[in-house]
Amino acid sequence: MSVDRVHAALPDPPLQSEEENREEEKAFGNAFAELESVELPLGTTLRSIYDDQPNAHKRFMEKLDARIRNHDREIEKMCNFHHQGFVDAITELLKVRADAEKLMGQVTDTNRRLQEAGREVTAQTEEVIRCRIQQRNMATTVEKLQLCIPVLEMYSKLKEQLESKRYYAALKTMEQLEKVYIPRVSHYRFCQIMAENLPRLREEIKEISMSDLKDFLESIRKHSDKVGETAMRQAQQHRTFNSAVAKQASTGHYTKPMYSLNGRTHTHNGLMIEDDSGEEEEADEEVLTAQDLVDFSPVYRCLHIYTVLGDRETFENYYRKQRKKQARLVLQPQANMHETVEGYRRYFNQIVGFFVVEDHILHATQGLVTRAFTDELWNMALSKIIAVLRTHSSYCEDPDLVLELKNLIVIFADTLQGYGFPVNRLFDLLFEVRDQYNETLLKKWALVFREIFELDNYSPIPVETEEEYKHVVSRFPFHDTEIEKQDFPKKLPMSQSVPQIYTQVKEFIYASLKFSESLHRSSTEIDDMLRKSTNLLLTRTLSSCLQNLIKKPHIGLTELVQIIINTTHLEQACRYLEEFITNITNVSPETVHTTRLYGLSTFKDARHAAEGEIYTKLNQKIDEFIQLADYEWGMAESDGRASGYLMDLINFLRSTFQVFTHLPGKVAQTACMSACKHLSTSLMQMLLDTELKQISMGAIQQFNLDVIQCELFASSEPVPGFQGDTLQLAFIDLRQLLDLFMVWDWSTYLADYGQPTSKYLRVNPATALALLEKMKDTSKKNNIFSQFRKNDRDKQKLIETVVKQLRSLVNGMSS
Repeated sequence: MSVDRVHAALPDPPLQSEEENREEEKAFGNAFAELESVELPLGTTLRSIYDDQPNAHKRFMEKLDARIRNHDREIEKMCNFHHQGFVDAITELLKVRADAEKLMGQVTDTNRRLQEAGREVTAQTEEVIRCRIQQRNMATTVEKLQLCIPVLEMYSKLKEQLESKRYYAALKTMEQLEKVYIPRVSHYRFCQIMAENLPRLREEIKEISMSDLKDFLESIRKHSDKVGETAMRQAQQHRTFNSAVAKQASTGHYTKPMYSLNGRTHTHNGLMIEDDSGEEEEADEEVLTAQDLVDFSPVYRCLHIYTVLGDRETFENYYRKQRKKQARLVLQPQANMHETVEGYRRYFNQIVGFFVVEDHILHATQGLVTRAFTDELWNMALSKIIAVLRTHSSYCEDPDLVLELKNLIVIFADTLQGYGFPVNRLFDLLFEVRDQYNETLLKKWALVFREIFELDNYSPIPVETEEEYKHVVSRFPFHDTEIEKQDFPKKLPMSQSVPQIYTQVKEFIYASLKFSESLHRSSTEIDDMLRKSTNLLLTRTLSSCLQNLIKKPHIGLTELVQIIINTTHLEQACRYLEEFITNITNVSPETVHTTRLYGLSTFKDARHAAEGEIYTKLNQKIDEFIQLADYEWGMAESDGRASGYLMDLINFLRSTFQVFTHLPGKVAQTACMSACKHLSTSLMQMLLDTELKQISMGAIQQFNLDVIQCELFASSEPVPGFQGDTLQLAFIDLRQLLDLFMVWDWSTYLADYGQPTSKYLRVNPATALALLEKMKDTSKKNNIFSQFRKNDRDKQKLIETVVKQLRSLVNGMSS
């Protein structure tokens, strides 16, 4: 609300005196002063104005308006007074702005030019400062170097002495450095480091001196192969010489070879072989000694240096440690070592070379190595060698390679035995290698036997002339008076594989005998080895080959018959193999603990397996014919003749059993009985097949005609030797079952069931019930009882009655 509106709203005040007006003016002046003060609260002031006098507010408003107008006039006067100066100041400021911008540009340009000029001066100043610092440093350095150069020269001299291996002079220089030169400049860090390095340099002298030893060790590693080859060749020559002497003297005494490295017999310090008089044995080619291949002077020199330094023990320990490492490397074979004999030869040469050098060091130095140390190395090496040979020989598949390995082991053992190392465990290993050799022989001969069997024609050997007959008899001990009386051409009962197998068994014995050479074993032990290995050949390898041959699908009945004949002749030849071994070893078979050959059981087992396979293949052939059967099970009446498949089967059996007449013993009779039983069982299973749901009486009659043919075949004695109707009994179950259904004699069957004199004793109630169930409902579909139409209902009731009685019998049997 404005002041005017407030004033209009108020009532007119009453008239006042002059004194009151002055007091009022004074009060209002105080009020205005309070109101214009921003610090005082307005509420109290306004309340005092309105509360003190009546209508005071109207007069206050008038005074307030007058005061406001007064202030407005004063403000206007002040503004009018300063307005021209303000305008003039603004005008002057606008004029100065242009000059200020111009001045700012000049100042900026001047600053830029000043900076560019000062940058070059600054760079030159810094360069001058740097040069002066360098000059001062160079002067200081020259001054200090004058003191340090003698120390550095001595230290450089020390390095040169170390590089030239002048170890004594180097030690003297180190002493001068420590006592004279280094104390002069000891406050420098490099001198302190140098002083700290001197003890390490002494150790470095030791390490540098070790370099000669390392070169020596490297030389040994490179030349140990050649050293070992030379030693083993001389050992082999010595053994050959001893063998020749032993043969001349007719004695079996074993002489140990002795070798030397330095030409002195029995000192083991060289590789030259000498006789008892001390003269060198003449050879066609120059024999290199270990000194020719390896320079031993470094090891002597290093040993002396370490002794002077008072640290001989460290040198000895280092040498022994490194030689142990080298021994482990030497004993580590190549992965393909077992593939060639050269791999084994290099392995043995390195080992022999290693121990020949150790033997030389043992005798040429005083305590660098000891006998205990070499013995420890040898024991460790021997265990590793045996493990390596045992492993790698197991990979070898070539018996010739195993035989060469055995010869290498013998030479290796003889060589090291000559240097005093025990090798008994190596000869024990040879027995394991012998077993591996026999295994490789067995694998090789398994291939030979298989090839012989694959190339055999499994027919008797034809002999056209006397020469051919003698040739066969010379390879195989065959004697038959009847065949010898026959005129040429004639046939021997066995096939061509028999003399080949016999010859190969003898070759195996020869091959097995080769391993026993040079093993220094008695004749009895060799005889025992040969017999055991031959037994393995017969009972495992040859037996396995025969068993596999018999099981092969392409081997037919004719081949099986020939195999039985072959095994019979091989069995008879076993005693000649025993005589053959006896002639080789000169050990009487009557000697106690002599091993016998087990060939008899091998060939008997093979023959029995062939017989069993004959029975199996006959049954399989019968099954093939049975599968051709195509009965019309719902036929009203039979064809009046036997089925074609059955007649073909009987003809096959007749021709087969004619071949069986050459079989020994009762094999043919057993095969014939087995075939008839299997045929009877197969026919019975055909009748009782669960997939066959209905059978007519006509089908039963047709089936009966086929069984009659089987019985006629059995009664015709296809194989001689059966007594009475023994073979016909194979079909008795079928015959009684078919008679029961053909005659329909259920009353007799049920009445006599369970009695020994029963006419249908072989008919099982379950079998009869199963067949009767198949015929139960056929009268409605197939009109089985068409000839008895008036009695169909009675017949059906009779069948149901019989079925119930048969079920009761079956249930009684099951309970």
